[in-house]
Parts: sequence; C-alpha cells; structure tokens
Amino acid sequence: MNYHIEVCIDNLESLHNAIEGGATRIELCSSLSLGGLTPSFGLMKKAAEISSIPVYAMIRPRQGDFLYTQDDVDTMLLDIEATAEAGLQGIVVGALNAKGEVDKHMIQQLVERAKLYGLGVTFHRAIDQCADYRQALEEIIELGCERVLTSGMETNVEQGLNTLAEMVKLANGRISVMAGAGLNSENALDVVLETGVREVHLSGKSWRKSKMAFISDSAKMGDHDINDFHIPVTSTDAILKVVKALSS
Repeated sequence: MNYHIEVCIDNLESLHNAIEGGATRIELCSSLSLGGLTPSFGLMKKAAEISSIPVYAMIRPRQGDFLYTQDDVDTMLLDIEATAEAGLQGIVVGALNAKGEVDKHMIQQLVERAKLYGLGVTFHRAIDQCADYRQALEEIIELGCERVLTSGMETNVEQGLNTLAEMVKLANGRISVMAGAGLNSENALDVVLETGVREVHLSGKSWRKSKMAFISDSAKMGDHDINDFHIPVTSTDAILKVVKALSS
C-alpha cells in the first residue's frame, strides 16, 4: 500500500534532505518553532525551482491562536496569490471563530482564492483546537478542502489514535485525513494500521552545528535559550526510516 509522506520544513537545506529521504510532498513554512508561519516569497519561489515533489505553503500570518481579523485574512489572500505566482502547488490554512468552530466565512474566502489559481488546500491542525471535531470535519469537507492535518485532538498522534480512526470513518473517502504531530519511524506503521490514514506528516527535525569559524559567545539574536549556532534541519535519515517503516 502506498502512503503519502509529507515533511514540514522552513529552510532549503531541509527541502533537499526531505526529498532525498523520500518525502512525497512538502509543507513549506517559516518559523517551525512557532508551529509554522507563512514563508517568504523568495523561499517559495526558490523551493518551486528546486523541488521535484509538490510543495504546499503554510498560510498563517502570525503565531498564536487561529482567531483572525479580516485584515489577517486579506493578508492571507495576498499570500495565496504569492504562492501561485511562486509556482507552488497548494496552501495550508485554518481559521476558527471565538466559539472554537471553523470560521466558514473566512475559510471560504481562502479556498475560493486558492481554487481560482488552481491550488490544492489542506486544512491544518486548527481542527485540533475545535470544540467539536465531528462538526468541524463536515464543514471542512463542505468548504472543499482536499485533506485535513490532525493529531486526533491530542498533543501527539499516539494519544489521538482512536479519534483519528473515527475521523477516517466519518470522512468516508470524501477528504483525506493526514496524521501528524509526534509521528516518527517507531510509531508510523502502528498509526496507519490502527487508524486507516493514508497520509502522514512530520518534520524529521534535527540540528547541525554552524559552519562558522568564529563563534560569538555574547550577542544573541533571539531568546536566550536558543543557540544561534545550532541550525535546525530535517534529518534525511529520519524520513528514510519512516519511508522504510511504511514500506514493510
């Protein structure tokens, strides 16, 4: 059985590593440490030039919750146009109202703009912060999204197995349910066998040492607990191991 293995990345080094590892689709972001934000146009454009597999851009204008203003959505609409201009294949979006429901009006605007440019649409893990995932799933299907990324309403996929399996049954082939959050080579096979999902999502995160000859020990570029000379990258080996596990 063939599975889609989507890898989320926020730099071009990771793009090369993910493809080498056997990824079948890329979720392109900035700031993965914040859960993934909208990538720059330059990053999208260069990823389109490099990638031999489909690339979907995260369209998320800020960190934090998924309760957006119309200004936020207007920004997202422009970013969708940039995604198409860059030559990518799809977008990843999500928006909720204050009650924890899918914001159908906002998502409809985003989906319609994406479809205008022939872009695919994934609804991201905003569903995992919904008050009623059954209602949310139906609304996401009605809005025309092609897949939904979810951990089964939990912190990670291992805790959400039962809900993931129910989502697959409720979807009944009308939308693809993609499992992600804490997915790795050790649990990937169990996740697909126990839930029936055909798509999985991971970052394969690792880090490498900076190649700088001079290492500053004083000035910090961000939070003091972040080492500026440890570069976060996707591990080719981590992706290869998931591919191998799902091929067994």
